[in-house]
Amino acid sequence: MFLICGEALFDLFMAPGDDPTAARFDARAGGSPFNVAIGIERLEGTAGLFTALSTDALGRQLRTVLEGEGVSTRYLLDTDRKTTLSVVALDPEGVPAYTFYGDNAADTGITEADLPELGAEVRGLHLGSYSIAVAPVADAALTLASRKEGRLVSLDPNIRPTVEPDMTIWRARVEALLPHVDVLKISTEDLEHLYPGLAAPAFATKMLGAGVQLVVVTDGGETAMGWTAAGIEATATPPKVHVVDTVGAGDTFMAALLMQLGRHDDIHAAIAKMDVASLQAMLQFCARAAALTCTRQGADLPRLPELQEG
Repeated sequence: MFLICGEALFDLFMAPGDDPTAARFDARAGGSPFNVAIGIERLEGTAGLFTALSTDALGRQLRTVLEGEGVSTRYLLDTDRKTTLSVVALDPEGVPAYTFYGDNAADTGITEADLPELGAEVRGLHLGSYSIAVAPVADAALTLASRKEGRLVSLDPNIRPTVEPDMTIWRARVEALLPHVDVLKISTEDLEHLYPGLAAPAFATKMLGAGVQLVVVTDGGETAMGWTAAGIEATATPPKVHVVDTVGAGDTFMAALLMQLGRHDDIHAAIAKMDVASLQAMLQFCARAAALTCTRQGADLPRLPELQEG
């Protein structure tokens, strides 16, 4: 099982309307780690979520969604802090911009004292999004990664500037995690935030030099590039689709990546043994999954049979 660590919230999509004095919203359960956990389960992998859920109505609903999707709730914490809300505005191309309302919220209040003892069923930890940048949960995430004890640790920074606008903080947090990270996935947009002007191949070289085993850089609907510590490189191109919005596309890619890695008994060895063909096939599957998510509204991640059709 992959234990996905980080936020669970509600995305509020603003609906168009003619009355400027009123605002209508479509509320959807979400949060990047929340989506990744559900995505793994929908692809017939196994995942749990480590976060704190509010005991308010929204928190209870988040738990219900996780249970319905088959995500393990063993590592969930209960708190009376409120559920984070994210207002999502889409540009004409369907690219989301997020505004978060999460001060003193359930998912950001986790401390090192809340960290669980990990069971033998946990084969990997996944970290990312604002839970790696906002204290105290970011400090707890770093401590948890340092206790990996041979487990795979994956990271998708998934930067949220509206939560933490200071990129030096994001960069420092990511670099503090690197000694523990085995798999790193990042979008070109986030790469530009972290290391302005640094090309993807140079970034991959930097990360591999820091000890990462597998680096993946995604460029929206254009390409997905991968590099391994053994010197293997591959590129995949997602299919062209009609994009409704891109909400959840990166989370879908991450879920598909972890699901495929989780099929191996020894994930570290599997990464080390990858050749160009196997790396390219893995990236292509992830790109197809992400493209499918883009064809529907919100983070509606695909199920495995949908990707096996045709």
